[in-house]
Amino acid sequence: MRIARVFPRRTKATPCDELAFVGMPPMLFPPHVDKVHVSVTFTWDIPLAKVLAKEWEQVAPVEIGGPAMGTVGDDFTPGMYLKPGMVITSRGCPVCCDHCLAWRRDGNRARELPIRDGWNVLDDNLLRCSDAHVRAVFDMLERQNHRPLFTGGLEAKALKDWHIERLAKLLPEGMFFAYDDAADWEPLVNAGKRLLANGFKRKHPLQCYVLIGQEGDTFEAAEKRLRDTWDAGFLPMAMLFQGPGEKKSVDERWRSFQNVWANKWRTLSKLKGPSHDPR
Repeated sequence: MRIARVFPRRTKATPCDELAFVGMPPMLFPPHVDKVHVSVTFTWDIPLAKVLAKEWEQVAPVEIGGPAMGTVGDDFTPGMYLKPGMVITSRGCPVCCDHCLAWRRDGNRARELPIRDGWNVLDDNLLRCSDAHVRAVFDMLERQNHRPLFTGGLEAKALKDWHIERLAKLLPEGMFFAYDDAADWEPLVNAGKRLLANGFKRKHPLQCYVLIGQEGDTFEAAEKRLRDTWDAGFLPMAMLFQGPGEKKSVDERWRSFQNVWANKWRTLSKLKGPSHDPR
């Protein structure tokens, strides 16, 4: 079955094969399309996705799905909704953070999937999988012709000594951890010490998503967390909290603040300079 995949916007993860499209149907369309899947990653793209679905109905029957729609993920098919090289080996997360949709969508446990080849791992929480599964993922990564990248996020609290030993052998291009709330801080500090002691370097590959702009947050508190993350051994990357629903509910001052702290080179420059207050 030939399935056209349609995306509201192009991102670094969007596939580029002949049946992957961004936006409205093209004037010249490849033949023999049996279905159209409109895939929505971000909740603020849902209104556009609904418009696209109506337009693509002239081509073939349409289904709308994706993370933003709460679609429960099936087994991962490489290259289908993510560009080649990106891989998901498990879905769901037992941590159940209030702000996170992953466990609400895919369950409050790490559901292990068949392991496909790839080098950029996007699992919700890989380190919460069984030891056998994590070892198998590391074995798969060793076979690739590209240094691995863990952009899905690694949980500091779940990091074991043997994980660090295997990661050191893999020489990853990057590893992302997360600092979402106060409960993440001590495990992050501990993970940073252990990783630095085993030869890893901050800036590259140790990085950390830092949640900012949630209810009650201030620019001063957010910047302190970002600078503390650097002191703990990780290059911080600000992740701006998004309100629920189909519309973005973002204070533009927070957007300005994030723009400074979500770019590697701006962040490094900022870490050497004075504090930033967009007010």
